[in-house]
Amino acid sequence: MAIEEQWMALWTHSHCEQLVHDQLIAKGFNAFLPLMPVWSRRAGARRLIQKPMFPGYLFLRHAIDKHSSIEITKTDGVVRVLGERWDRPAIVADAEIDAIRQVLDTGLPVLPHSYLSEGHRVRITRGPLAGVEGLLIRNDLRKGLLVVSVELLQRSVAVEVDCTLVDPVGESVATPAVSPAQVTFAALP
Repeated sequence: MAIEEQWMALWTHSHCEQLVHDQLIAKGFNAFLPLMPVWSRRAGARRLIQKPMFPGYLFLRHAIDKHSSIEITKTDGVVRVLGERWDRPAIVADAEIDAIRQVLDTGLPVLPHSYLSEGHRVRITRGPLAGVEGLLIRNDLRKGLLVVSVELLQRSVAVEVDCTLVDPVGESVATPAVSPAQVTFAALP
């Protein structure tokens, strides 16, 4: 029996994210590999290259059944779908994927950031990031970093925002620190 179409995370072999993404797209799956520009120096020249935002992971939106589970796991470079077993994948919230897409669509510089489980939860009210929620780290009175996280992976990225464009969402949050091993399985890298 298939479940409804939802986002899930795939764990890939090191540096195989693009390979897995391309194969899944060719098989007709809705895969999402968030990439961010990073400066690289090769042969003495600096150039801007695209690197995975969350190394070792990509996202897939699909209603999983036995056949599709087999097709996904036979894809070269896939280690496994995160979750308890093939018919119970760990779900990534639509809001988290939407926030990542919106951050990428703005073209603003995105920085890797350590995962935060506590802080002041805010929502951007105006501008290209309007509606995005995350945790705010203030640099000064006008500028701060909006930290957007994927809770399942316990990974985050940050983008600089104007602090006058944010509204608090409730009180400060203290999310219980749950390791990916507790949420998914025992052997996460």
